[in-house]
Amino acid sequence: MPSRVKPLSMFLGVLMFMFGFLKFFQPIRGWFDVQIEQSHLPRVAVPFGKVSEVITGVLFLLPWLRRSLPDKSRQQILLLACVMLFAQMAVAIYVHLQPGVPARVLPLGIKPPVIPIAVLLLDLLAAFHVSKELRAGQA
Repeated sequence: MPSRVKPLSMFLGVLMFMFGFLKFFQPIRGWFDVQIEQSHLPRVAVPFGKVSEVITGVLFLLPWLRRSLPDKSRQQILLLACVMLFAQMAVAIYVHLQPGVPARVLPLGIKPPVIPIAVLLLDLLAAFHVSKELRAGQA
């Protein structure tokens, strides 16, 4: 795999695992609840969002923690993580754009969706490199 993929996927893995894990503890837990409530998403989005972020983080890290995985399996796991992260960042952008969601409950108190867009762009970059390598391995 290209050398760019490993540091990028490890960064995204640690980031998403950390974001998901911290949402189980105050004050971030309360902030996340307000984000979901004020953006009019269903209440089930609270536990689903937390768990899915932790799982996404693990999926980004798993290929590098399990060295015995074949390259194709590694790439497939990373692509699954990229798809999950894309969906999560789409929801995060939606939440940031909701007028009822106060900046004080958002990461770093930033109302414009700067952080979710930045993470989304990194995710797309990772997906591009992984899918390119996956296609090259099939040729």
